[in-house]
Amino acid sequence: MSSGRELPRIVTPPPGPRSRELAARLAAVESPAFDARRDARAKTSGAEQSPIVYASATGANVVDADGNRYVDLVAGFGALVLGHRPPEIATRVSAESEKLWLALGDVYASEVKVELCERLARMFPEPNARVILGLSGADAVTAALKTAALATGKPGVVAFDGAYHGLSYAPLAACGLNDGFRAPFAAQLNAHVAFAPYPASESELERAMTAVRVAMKRGDVGAVLVEPILGRGGCIVPPRAFLAELRAACDDAGALLIADEIWTGLGRSGAIVASVGAGVVPDLICLGKGLGNGFPVSACVGRASAMEAWGAHGGTTIHTATHFGWPPACAAAVATLDAIASSRLAERAADVGERWARALTARVDGGRVRAVQGRGLMIGVHVEGGSPRALAVTRGLLAHGWIVLTGGVAGDVITLTPPLTIDESLLDAFVEALGTALEDAK
Repeated sequence: MSSGRELPRIVTPPPGPRSRELAARLAAVESPAFDARRDARAKTSGAEQSPIVYASATGANVVDADGNRYVDLVAGFGALVLGHRPPEIATRVSAESEKLWLALGDVYASEVKVELCERLARMFPEPNARVILGLSGADAVTAALKTAALATGKPGVVAFDGAYHGLSYAPLAACGLNDGFRAPFAAQLNAHVAFAPYPASESELERAMTAVRVAMKRGDVGAVLVEPILGRGGCIVPPRAFLAELRAACDDAGALLIADEIWTGLGRSGAIVASVGAGVVPDLICLGKGLGNGFPVSACVGRASAMEAWGAHGGTTIHTATHFGWPPACAAAVATLDAIASSRLAERAADVGERWARALTARVDGGRVRAVQGRGLMIGVHVEGGSPRALAVTRGLLAHGWIVLTGGVAGDVITLTPPLTIDESLLDAFVEALGTALEDAK
């Protein structure tokens, strides 16, 4: 049994025969979108993109169906902030599952839902905050956009190029990462969304803010939806003044500022809430991914003045679903919040991430890398050679037991979101592995 802190061990070149068999069975019954994407990436990169299939995992280690052991630097798209199957989460979820599998949603709550909502409300930097639970980050963004429409009476949204907020219909309209995600469904989406460039430097800030102000002059903008650090778009850290200027622009226009903290929140970026850590209080904060450490739970947490709009309709306007507030997931969330606080994982992510980024930058110097960007333990390695080379690098790393993904608008960023608890020796070993993979993928 893996300790969760072990280096890779490859016993058969991945994907092995068992992974190939299982992947073929899945391809025969799953949506064809995913195999089509793999085929396109294989054609683009010249490297095989056939998947491995997970069999078990502990801590920062994953074992595939063929017995290969990997170090997981993706951690469930950043959701596994404590790693795979941490005992403190397992214990709390098991205890809750022994008591209650499902309550009655918004009609009759469970005790643990009450506990979670109280904890989340206390995270907001103002008193009397309110909470709407969901299952996914997209649920949280949907709740936030609905709240903004109710509170302001305005349907318009300002979003940003390169941003990703989920693929259900409300956030999809504001998805600036890939036109292909949005275009086929555009006729069914909110037509009142304007996109502004996301500033990666001080020199780009004025252009971004000019676009925001131009959009707001229409008079119909009720929300500005922003990632405090662009996550899937490449781990891009904006100028410090960016969020403060958005806050001021929203106040001037009577719009709500929505911080999508689904990637950046709960310690990953080195702060419990990245926007608040930057000195800005949004009207609404969206949390997801790491909140349940692998269990499906999310939240939209907002100031009282914004959330009171939900109560102004006599109960005829609600946002709920059968499994919102699912007791085992709420228990996982409470235990996750406890662990993040008690182990000071936000502070650890800031310290460890800064050292790791420096080491990565030094090692990849001369390896056709444009930049190493990010904050905390969300780091993007921007490679030269576009998506073909980035895909080839990730495939080379997989062959040696390192699980990473590509991101960025052009697909040319290797995105790294390991567990916040990962042993630093594994991060140190990856530095050399990445340097070698970059050298091999000329």
